[in-house]
Amino acid sequence: MPLLTRITGPRDLDRLNLEQLDQLAEEIRTFLVDAVSKTGGHLGPNLGVVELTIALHRVFESPKDKVLWDTGHQSYVHKLLTGRQDFSRLKMKGGLSGYPSQAESEHDIIENSHASTVLGWADGLAKANQVLKKDDHVVAVIGDGALTGGMAWEALNNIADARDRPLVIVVNDNERSYAPTIGGLANHLATLRTTDGYERFLARGKDLLERTPVVGRPLYETLHGAKKGLKDFIAPQGMFEDLGLKYVGPIDGHDIEALESALARAKRFGGPVIVHCLTEKGRGYQPALQDEADRFHAVGKIHPDTGLPIASSGADWTSVFGEEMVKLGKEREDIVAITAAMLQPVGLDKFAKTYPDRVYDVGIAEQHGAVSAAGLATGGLHPVFAVYATFLNRAFDQVLMDVALHKCGVTFVLDRAGITGTDGASHNGMWDMSILQVVPGLRLAAPRDADQVRAQLREAVDVDDAPTVVRFSKGAVGPAVPAVGRIGGMDVLRAPGTDAPDVLLVSVGALAPMCLEIADLLDKQGISTTVVDPRWVKPVDEAMAPLAEQHRVVVTVEDNSRVGGVGSAIAQALRDAGVDIPLRDFGIPPRFLDHASRKEVLTEIGLTAPDIARQVTGLVAKLDGPTERPTAGIDAAEPARD
Repeated sequence: MPLLTRITGPRDLDRLNLEQLDQLAEEIRTFLVDAVSKTGGHLGPNLGVVELTIALHRVFESPKDKVLWDTGHQSYVHKLLTGRQDFSRLKMKGGLSGYPSQAESEHDIIENSHASTVLGWADGLAKANQVLKKDDHVVAVIGDGALTGGMAWEALNNIADARDRPLVIVVNDNERSYAPTIGGLANHLATLRTTDGYERFLARGKDLLERTPVVGRPLYETLHGAKKGLKDFIAPQGMFEDLGLKYVGPIDGHDIEALESALARAKRFGGPVIVHCLTEKGRGYQPALQDEADRFHAVGKIHPDTGLPIASSGADWTSVFGEEMVKLGKEREDIVAITAAMLQPVGLDKFAKTYPDRVYDVGIAEQHGAVSAAGLATGGLHPVFAVYATFLNRAFDQVLMDVALHKCGVTFVLDRAGITGTDGASHNGMWDMSILQVVPGLRLAAPRDADQVRAQLREAVDVDDAPTVVRFSKGAVGPAVPAVGRIGGMDVLRAPGTDAPDVLLVSVGALAPMCLEIADLLDKQGISTTVVDPRWVKPVDEAMAPLAEQHRVVVTVEDNSRVGGVGSAIAQALRDAGVDIPLRDFGIPPRFLDHASRKEVLTEIGLTAPDIARQVTGLVAKLDGPTERPTAGIDAAEPARD
């Protein structure tokens, strides 16, 4: 009987001997490869933390002791050891989340899927324990990639302020976030990895000196008293100890016995301790180890034996952007690229290969990336900062006060904008078009297809006196959606066929095909519709108000929060222009959305063609008076949930 099937909770690990624990580790790796290859998910990071997770749950008593993960994509093994072994619907509706989830287990303390925050959480929990006089332990597991984020160092500064407040920080050092970790911290950790440890050196020195007559012992005491300088010379962990943090390591992160010993010492210490563990991302799975780009950080459905994708989904939005960046780089020597530890996921790998001296990986430090971009622009270059839409939230102040205030020509390219689905609440890029509305001078483009990604990226980098933003969706990019005309700067995607149209339907970004479907459904009800794509949704095109005035109803459809989004901006523009007609805005409701496929999430929130067409039909019917229009031909659907 496999050992893994006997593990229903962490305390089941206590009954296993060292040999059985090693066997369990191998069973877990086999399980992960088999399960994640069927569903997709974060495979490489979890293969690297198997022994570390086992040791953590052997030494600490979760959930009484709080084990926190940064980032939470490395928590699959933790899920397995805390009674969650059904991975058949991982990241799917009704299945396990790809991150810690409070709804799933009492062992999941924080739903941590944005990097560099765990130490702040740990600091707060340790302070609460101190105030409430609890003897619980707090353990924060943070990757070397996440340690490149400024928030982590703000937290370390506070953690070190109380040397008698117990807190264990486990640095999971695999030399990578998505790609290899970069920067000064990475170099420091590399030094720690490759230097013979101080404790070993001192032990050998003590041995030798104690055998030396007369002067041996006094000399040893002198050296021991000077250990601070000696440590910095032999094993420069002094950066941590200067902060007041006891340092233990480096430890082989795949040696369960060594891990348990180090963690047990840290647990007993009674103050803040860093346990530095060296792990191998993708360990035990040859296809992952051979993937130099990101060691199978995140995979789709793959063949478990080869690691090759089961099926290709065709060109995606990211690759379209990446290819156009290479072309722009050839045409303009002033264009440089910035990534926050995600070179390949945001499509900048080809640009980096072609122009290696013109790309900057700032680590998981979006705030620094934005300010550095302002400096690059001020210095005479045009930086393109490519980042997931959800992660730009972290740099809002810098976009506002450093880039926009200084009128810097910086282009932000937001990948995975709108509903992304399977990664859950934190990864939906549903706030960017709301929070960026308040930034003076900023211009925001939402391309509807691959042709518009190329065209609008070029328009964006031509702006040198203000920030520009280009945002697009996740996954495969559909066929081109041609325009049939142009009004102002807006593309007309469908003309109404009448001089007195009913509905002006404003389509934002990748929802253009759905908006054309809505128009078809409305046409079957005798409701004439003009469909326009504003292309640049901020600022609102000056032609919008005169065009709206020619219609009876304005409807906006966007893959963004309804609160403060494009619909709100258009409504304000119409009010300012004195155009007083009904406006209905469709978008994402202001709530956190559970993980599911993009299609399932859109259906759940009522952002589908039949839902919207039915509601617009009802709105127009009210304008016509008590006689209702027929609704045949439109699928019955629940009303959209606001």
